[in-house]
Amino acid sequence: MNGMNSVNSVIVVLSLVLGVGVPAAAAAPSGQTAANVVVEVSFQAEKPHPDPFGQIDLEVVFTEPGGGSRTVPAFWAGGDQWKARYASPVIGVHLYRTQCSDTTDAGLHGVEGQIEVSPYTGPNALFRHGPIRVDAEGRHFAHADGTPFFWLGDTWWKNLCQRMTWEGFQELSADRKAKGFSVIQIVCGPYPDEGFFEPRWENEGGMPSTAKDFSTVNPAYFEFADRRLRHIVDSGMVPAIVGAWGRRDCDAMQAIGNAGLKRHWRNLVARYAAYPVVWILAGEIGDEVKWGSGPWAELAAYVRRIDPYHRPLTCHTSPGQGRRGADGDVSMIDFDMVGGNHDAPTAVSEKTLAILTAARAQLPPMPVLVGETCYEGHMQQGFQDVQRHMFWMYLLSGAAGHTYGAAGVWHASVEGDPGVANVYDWTTWQEGMHYPGSTQLGLGKKLLEQYPWWRFEPHPEWVDPGCYAAGIPGEVCFVYQPRRNIYNWDGPVVKNLDPGVEWLASYFDPATGRTFDQGVIPAQAESGATEAQPVVFKRKVPSPQDWVLVLERAKPE
Repeated sequence: MNGMNSVNSVIVVLSLVLGVGVPAAAAAPSGQTAANVVVEVSFQAEKPHPDPFGQIDLEVVFTEPGGGSRTVPAFWAGGDQWKARYASPVIGVHLYRTQCSDTTDAGLHGVEGQIEVSPYTGPNALFRHGPIRVDAEGRHFAHADGTPFFWLGDTWWKNLCQRMTWEGFQELSADRKAKGFSVIQIVCGPYPDEGFFEPRWENEGGMPSTAKDFSTVNPAYFEFADRRLRHIVDSGMVPAIVGAWGRRDCDAMQAIGNAGLKRHWRNLVARYAAYPVVWILAGEIGDEVKWGSGPWAELAAYVRRIDPYHRPLTCHTSPGQGRRGADGDVSMIDFDMVGGNHDAPTAVSEKTLAILTAARAQLPPMPVLVGETCYEGHMQQGFQDVQRHMFWMYLLSGAAGHTYGAAGVWHASVEGDPGVANVYDWTTWQEGMHYPGSTQLGLGKKLLEQYPWWRFEPHPEWVDPGCYAAGIPGEVCFVYQPRRNIYNWDGPVVKNLDPGVEWLASYFDPATGRTFDQGVIPAQAESGATEAQPVVFKRKVPSPQDWVLVLERAKPE
């Protein structure tokens, strides 16, 4: 198949339209795809179904060349059409057979076929290295082949709505990819801060459902959503799909009910689980919802059960909260997404950091990150210096990644319509896209990726209070020093380092990406000594702003 390995070939379509009188077990035409690239298989019902979404369950059992199998739910695509999407890293011929709740429909039940999977040779890391998962140590994320994955997320909660045009979506995707973002957090379902079934939910295909209990589905809505979510993957970024919102004033569980949300989530899993996605069960599930029991926990267990790929699953919490401190069993989530504070003065306070640190200390180990922060420019605050402070403070304190957000972007604001019932700000998404913080966090990610950042551990004992340090003892040390007053140009004091190591020192400007070489810091004691005097730099910081100090073990000549 021409172009099968290109970045833009996320779906290879195989249509299996079976007419009346075709034997149920007849071999269907073969399909082809590349490793980890989604192939779509279509089926046509032979008999009418009055309620196809609510009454028909269709699954496709795919069998790998080695004998392993994966049961993939199919989704109703409108009319008499059903589709299943499949991806696998296993090279060779994969066989499949359908299982339908209506065993008398020969177009849906017992249909057999095969897919040939060849090696992927394109540049997209999500196909070349595979989808992301929790790494073997349980602290960070990695691709399926073990390649470390740096989570730098952006918040696009409402960018599947029609306010964000297809052309705008492509422009924003290109901007974020160029800046180094790797995850896009986006809602595919009921939105926050908007009335239930408010027209602002709509995309070019309408509402996601035609019934408030989600007993129906609107395939046209999801066809337009499909194109956008595929484009995120085409761009080499991971869609982190939020199914709904859980905050009290827009509580999807209360408005839709567990049965409706299960129907909604089955449709999401059927459509998108084959892609390299992350699941966020709901946004802002409050502290009153204890993890391990109750309707949200039941929903999480359901998503876990029907997802044949076991994509990473979490929930997004209210500001200042984390799930690891909740009562009950947290085994159904794979990582903890701590909620930050939206108010700039408190966003950089120690409160959220304390929640992150406490969550990270719990066992079994689980990646922890701040999944929503003070948006840059939100209510004319939280600008670039705040964004840099949060990024470096959290990452050097053990976070597995970081999620950024910008006013205008998160709610797809356009001129004259901010896209929220309560006007937070009048920033458009085009304006928010160019806020400098998004560039600066990308520069920070680029610097960290020059080192084995996934091996970094927090080391607060290396610095005085007010600074943040992490690294690998004897190999590399990162120190973030927030801005102090304009007359204080003193660099940080670094202590308790390996006293027998010579260090190459440099200051990294987190605002511009410039590096200022500070020369070699000689060993403070003979090798084997147990204590060393604090390392004090004779040269002050180049200007009174925030700085990242990088100490790297000098290589022997």
